[in-house]
Amino acid sequence: MSTLTDGPATAAPPPLPPTPADGPRPGHPRSWAGRLFLGPADDPRWARPALWGLLAVTAALYLWNLSASGYANDFYAAAVKAGTQDLKAWLFASLDSSNAITVDKPPASIWLMALSGRIFGFSSWSMLIPQALLGVGTVALVWAAVRRWSGDAAGLVAGALVTVTPVAALMFRFNNPDALLVFLMTLAGYFVVRAVETERGRSALRWLLLAGVALGFAFLTKMLQGLLVLPAFALAYLVAGQSRLWTRIWHLLAAGGALIVSAGWYVLLVSLWPADSRPYIGGSTDNSLWQLAIGYNGLSRIFGRSASTATGGGAPAGGGGGFGGNAGFGGSTGLGRMFGTSFGTEISWMLPAALIGLLAGLWFTRRFARTDRIRAALILWGGSLVVSALVFSYMEGTVHPYYSVALAPFIAATIAVSGRELWRGRDNHVVRAVLALMIAATGIWSFLLLSRDSSWLPWLRWVVLTGALAGAALLVVSAGAWRRFAIIGLLVGSLTALSGAAAWTVATAATAHSGSIPTSGPSGSGAGGFGGGRAGSGGLPAGIADLPAGDLPTGALPDDLAAGDLPTDGSFTPPTGGLSAPPGGGFGGESTTVNSDLIDLLNATTTRWSAAVSGAQSAAPYILNTDTAVMAIGGFSGDPYPTLAQFQQYVTDGDISYYIAGGGMGGGRGGNSEIAQWVEANFTASTVGGVTVYDLRPVAS
Repeated sequence: MSTLTDGPATAAPPPLPPTPADGPRPGHPRSWAGRLFLGPADDPRWARPALWGLLAVTAALYLWNLSASGYANDFYAAAVKAGTQDLKAWLFASLDSSNAITVDKPPASIWLMALSGRIFGFSSWSMLIPQALLGVGTVALVWAAVRRWSGDAAGLVAGALVTVTPVAALMFRFNNPDALLVFLMTLAGYFVVRAVETERGRSALRWLLLAGVALGFAFLTKMLQGLLVLPAFALAYLVAGQSRLWTRIWHLLAAGGALIVSAGWYVLLVSLWPADSRPYIGGSTDNSLWQLAIGYNGLSRIFGRSASTATGGGAPAGGGGGFGGNAGFGGSTGLGRMFGTSFGTEISWMLPAALIGLLAGLWFTRRFARTDRIRAALILWGGSLVVSALVFSYMEGTVHPYYSVALAPFIAATIAVSGRELWRGRDNHVVRAVLALMIAATGIWSFLLLSRDSSWLPWLRWVVLTGALAGAALLVVSAGAWRRFAIIGLLVGSLTALSGAAAWTVATAATAHSGSIPTSGPSGSGAGGFGGGRAGSGGLPAGIADLPAGDLPTGALPDDLAAGDLPTDGSFTPPTGGLSAPPGGGFGGESTTVNSDLIDLLNATTTRWSAAVSGAQSAAPYILNTDTAVMAIGGFSGDPYPTLAQFQQYVTDGDISYYIAGGGMGGGRGGNSEIAQWVEANFTASTVGGVTVYDLRPVAS
């Protein structure tokens, strides 16, 4: 393989040494168990034990005290519980076991968590353990993919960088769909690596087909976000694949077909299933999964609510896109968003180093052979990083900082690949200076990130800055007689530069997180974003701070209070249950506590739904705390289900026992306030556990 200082290459790089996946070696002295735990005989002795050590540390970080966050996001937890109670609810990711309405995402992540609940019984632990194991699997996949072209050391570095990424520690211990999404995209990346390096056309096609299937299921996890890596993956194979050009093109077309089939079968299933015998597709305006993908989870996320309205897609008025035409929760759009107050401490710790390494790597390999694997790796991992980061940076619809976990494997792999090649070319003073710049940039930027919350470990940022700059300086001068000091500069600079991110990651894993918008970091830190995530975290990001209360979700703030009146330095403490606090739950950080009298009332019912309440965020705590199904009127974002006529029919048929007043995030934003008015006008109210309840049973009415 060429190095960054070899100059132009006129021939394809030599094949890599064989690996266990390439088939048995003649005379291999180790058994399969030996190869598993110690690696191939020609591997360095330290390589496989180091991998197992890394995976053990990662597992401890993600699994330790896993139930501390309880049900994490009540919204998805309710769907997981429903999936353990009813197979149709499991298939469609219904919010309740009687299948009124689904969550606003496709069901793949719910399938996995609910399957765990069916095996072990529903609990916080059984729901979250698949997420943690997906995190460990992602680290292993990044190691395996990077190792094939850049060696064991680079693979270990890449895996370790994923482990010390704060938002990864957050989302691999949480029940949002992002954990499965990241795993599947990384798996697809590994398959593309195998396709690029394979000389036999049929074998390359097989690996590409597997990549297409992985991305198809990524679509069934979080829809279009799972396809952001497609341009880079396709370009890497098109540029560096071993086959002829037209063969590479039809291989890519076949992989696209595999993606369509692996995602389309479920879209077709939902389309063909009679609508009156399945739940309403939450987040859609026409009860269609395809419209959910293009509208609410597609164009309205990228272009905002105006695009959703113009195309007939997305959530109903008031939902889907950003609030008031601004980008919701992520700060102002632009290249600086990934470094801003919302995203910065989640993902940007190593982003400067990754961009420097990517640019340097592409420049130094500009004249290498077409099939050079250094450049192919930079296109695959670095290209995926750039495309995803740009989409997140310029999205004008709703965007949450935790989305950035999708960047973690690509940042890690880009740094590991480029850093390894720069290290190999360190005898060149320019190359050595670029490597030192990556270290110094990481240290300086980590210092600035830690300075955003000067109350948390105030000494750490100075250690990070001093060690990173000292190590980078030593690396720069490590030439001639000082050459042996280069490794000291590299280790001192890199380890201290990364210590800030590592400490923030450990603090994230040690902190309970809940709500719809979790943020990484230590408890009480003011560096995070809006609405829940950590106990005591307050403040609003730039995208919310200037909005009047009327542009926020229903019940988020009093009508006479503007969001801009709230402090953004973390000194504001949201009310119990989050900024929006309907009975039993809230928008920012749901509370799973429900009054025992109300629990007893609902558990005593025998109807299809024990109760109905406006909004999925309000229904979820009742579902989690009772053994009944609770209808979420309007779903998560004001969906047009049920209509007043449908609700009246349910009441006439005796399907609903009670209506619980209040609620938020759904009811009242899609025309369903008519239901509340009809109930108030026709049924008698009583107070149970401090909550107004209407008895809808025929005898009582």
